[in-house]
Amino acid sequence: MHNKLIILFLVIALALSGCANMNQSQQNTAQGTAVGTGLGAAFGAAIGALAGDAALGAGIGAGVGLVGGYIWSSHMEQQKRDLERVTAGTGITVTQTDNNMLKMNIPGDLSFDSGSARIKPSMYPVLNSVATGLMNSPASLVMIAGHTDDTGSDAVNNPLSINRAGNTRAYIASQGIPSNRIVIDGRSSYDPRVPNDSPANRAKNRRIEVYMYEPQPQ
Repeated sequence: MHNKLIILFLVIALALSGCANMNQSQQNTAQGTAVGTGLGAAFGAAIGALAGDAALGAGIGAGVGLVGGYIWSSHMEQQKRDLERVTAGTGITVTQTDNNMLKMNIPGDLSFDSGSARIKPSMYPVLNSVATGLMNSPASLVMIAGHTDDTGSDAVNNPLSINRAGNTRAYIASQGIPSNRIVIDGRSSYDPRVPNDSPANRAKNRRIEVYMYEPQPQ
């Protein structure tokens, strides 16, 4: 047991050392990729040895390797830079999530009027950039979440949020992207970013969130 504990501590030390020696870009790229999977397998092997069960170690290794989520590839990094350039000064935020999805938040003053699912023309250049990025990265997929403010009832807001996501998907698909690469979700008024206590805040909650991601290779 003593030797097995030493093995586990060595694996952890090596993993932490490897991460510490990466620059920020390398760390971002490594999350959820072969590096993450390799570290997961190493942890799993050590834990399996400690437990005396190799099969258990393999299962834990697979789970740890998937913690990183999706792949942050060079295509995803380029897409993020392109979207940051297109959206500069607009109030749209472009971020990398903890599980390596590229998230773009488009508030209502750029996306939809209150009570409407019609895309504003001001959103076209942003969605065009999304489509271009998808063309350049055939492995990427998209999830679009539609949101409303709290004006109106659920009977109005539930389908409205879905229609906002659906119209956004339809526009991206019209630029040459297969619609089966895009899934949609309607979240109504249940996931506000800020309190619905002013017209400005309602515009922030009346939004579209676009998530782009590359799945782990099978």
